Amino acid sequence: MKTFGLIGYPLSHSFSQGYFSDKFSREKIDARYLNFAIESIVEFSGLLKQHPYLAGLNVTIPYKQQVIPFLNELDAEASEIGAVNVIKINWHEGKPYLIGYNSDVKGFTGSLEPLLKPFHTKALILGTGGASKAVAHGLLKLGILYRLVSRNPQGPSHVGYNELTPEIISEYKLIINTSPIGMYPNVNECPAIPYNAIGKQHIIFDLIYNPNETLLMKKAAEKGATTENGLEMLHLQAEEAWRIWNL
Repeated sequence: MKTFGLIGYPLSHSFSQGYFSDKFSREKIDARYLNFAIESIVEFSGLLKQHPYLAGLNVTIPYKQQVIPFLNELDAEASEIGAVNVIKINWHEGKPYLIGYNSDVKGFTGSLEPLLKPFHTKALILGTGGASKAVAHGLLKLGILYRLVSRNPQGPSHVGYNELTPEIISEYKLIINTSPIGMYPNVNECPAIPYNAIGKQHIIFDLIYNPNETLLMKKAAEKGATTENGLEMLHLQAEEAWRIWNL
């Protein structure tokens, strides 16, 4: 039986195991999907020794960047992004050969593109973690300029949350939250942005999918904005991961 899995920590919020288990059952695929909650990336090599039958892994917070030094090869797009969320594992004489990919880009662009209007030419990306790298890459593929919003701005492409003005929010009609702010169980939290400047032309895309409507989305919807959570993106990236594992 082929075995796939997910590495990250913690994994209580994980979507992947349920998704793939349902897929395998529904499509009568002889495979299984396991969660591997590792507290440190240094446990990764030991994990492969303990499970020398793994055919592929997904990677989630906080290891999308940390896992790269453990890989033998990076797909060109994953290399350009600097973050990995899919690992294809080829075994040869008992040794794993690990190839890193990023399916977040396809998931993100596939979910966002149908919502876009001609005036969505600039975006603010909230957060600077591994997911933000895939989102930034996807925006460039769609021809959209972006700025990163961070608590600790580093460089001219970054802006601090405390520097966000109503004028900036009005100028950037697309706002993507890649941070965990507002994720269950912290459902009463939301990014510190000037919500009064959000209007009907805005798209607020929150990569969080639990809860279904984050406080960020709720407050933006009250201003007339279009809102989208990360569930469709997850479905699309999961199917892309499955395609990669079966290359």
